[in-house]
Amino acid sequence: MLAEERERLPAETDLGGLIDLERYPLDRLDNPEGNALVARCRAALAGDGCAVLPRFIRSEALAEMARESLRLAPRAHINDTRTNPYSGDGDPALPADHPRNLFMDRSNGFVGGDLIEPETAIRRLYHHPAFQDFVRRALGVEVLHEYADPLGGLVINVLKPGCQHPWHYDTNEFVVSMMTRAPESGGLFQYCPGIRSTEDENYEAVGRVLRGDSAPVKTLRLKPGDLQLFFGRYSLHRVSRVAGERERHTVIFGFAREPGMIARAARTKRIFGRLAPIHEAETADGPARSDALAD
Repeated sequence: MLAEERERLPAETDLGGLIDLERYPLDRLDNPEGNALVARCRAALAGDGCAVLPRFIRSEALAEMARESLRLAPRAHINDTRTNPYSGDGDPALPADHPRNLFMDRSNGFVGGDLIEPETAIRRLYHHPAFQDFVRRALGVEVLHEYADPLGGLVINVLKPGCQHPWHYDTNEFVVSMMTRAPESGGLFQYCPGIRSTEDENYEAVGRVLRGDSAPVKTLRLKPGDLQLFFGRYSLHRVSRVAGERERHTVIFGFAREPGMIARAARTKRIFGRLAPIHEAETADGPARSDALAD
């Protein structure tokens, strides 16, 4: 987000107007009820890398966010292609059924953060200090930074009827997201908790999932207003194909442990269909990564 845009944000954003503070006391995180909330989130994340907070957003704020995502959805870049779980090229030196050589249809879209205006409820929540402090504590990190990426920092994921987001990993260690519009059917979030680690890609288990093994797969039927904290760097995950007439919209809030998080130019071009100047200035090696995992 540009400095001049941040200056146009409301000086005070009413946290209680956005979040159900009775259920989720973000204004009392140092009190026993706040400590208990953080502890529940950490336990869920430690258990299987995913924590869901149902009805996190107040109904009035959710209705506003739903209108915002519906208005902005036509500006999404629809990425209709085939991809492997690593968003990269295949490897002819590996067997044809190796996970790096298994490609699936990807047909989803993203609204870049530079298109989400400062006055939107979506952006007001993203930048709210109490929200960021809660996310930091729940994730158990010392310092939390907003993405420096003007396109990928705050985005709206758009899945049209018939579209899906196939099995993949995230670039960042964790993802914070919230659905604003549910489809009529389909669009289920499915994941394999901690199927890989920084030491082991675990290609054998990943290959079994790609070929239809559902044993390690967990399924969530998320609802609008549910906040999700997810360790998507290590858990293979997908959104199943959307059915019916309604689009599926999800806001993704970009946070990272380190400052200056920017997606690689090639990945950005695939997702958004364009680059920002900060991506065009990328060095030959691209942005640094904290691990050696396939992107």
